Amino acid sequence: MRMRKLLTPIVALFLPVAEATAQVVAPPTMSGNLVQMLLGLVGILVLLVGSLWLLKKLTLQRGPGAGLMRIVAVTPVGGRERVVVVEVGTTWLVLGVAPGRVSALAEIPRQALPPAAQGGASAAMPAWLEQLMRKPKA
Repeated sequence: MRMRKLLTPIVALFLPVAEATAQVVAPPTMSGNLVQMLLGLVGILVLLVGSLWLLKKLTLQRGPGAGLMRIVAVTPVGGRERVVVVEVGTTWLVLGVAPGRVSALAEIPRQALPPAAQGGASAAMPAWLEQLMRKPKA
């Protein structure tokens, strides 16, 4: 009983503080949550675009000899195998490309492309490549 008499005034002192903090804290609103979510999304998108731009800038820096090679033609010969004609200076290299392996098939002097192959990939590329391979080396 005596303890109750002592605790009652102490508890009465803290009641106004508890009521004041309860009144200050308002329940979260839907618009506030939506704005916070949209700002977070915009922040993530800005980070993503910035990192992709930085990655692009860092990977595009090439050395002085970056333009020495050019792929002239590619034709698939299997599921994962291809024959690739690569121009290096004034020479064309015919390469067999497979997963984990590149083999030199032939080395020929640079030639003019047939008109059908100049516009891009052509259905006549395999026949043209076969004709090119049959020519005697000069």
